[in-house]
Amino acid sequence: MGVITISLDDAIEEKLRKIAVARFRKKKGYLAKAISEALNEWASKMEQESMSKAISILLDGVNLGGIVSKKREDLHKR
Repeated sequence: MGVITISLDDAIEEKLRKIAVARFRKKKGYLAKAISEALNEWASKMEQESMSKAISILLDGVNLGGIVSKKREDLHKR
């Protein structure tokens, strides 16, 4: 288990604590559980957005500036 120390805005901290108590009651580790759940959900959302963007690029293609309309014979005269 890793340890991360963060600083939160007072309003966000208060909101987080209220939601954590409502969700997990004030049992030991309730705040860590709430934060872990929130970060896991956020990470999943970021992964989904990344995958969606990659799929969109694959489906739409990438504009490389136009199409070369020359025949092979014109490019490779022998």
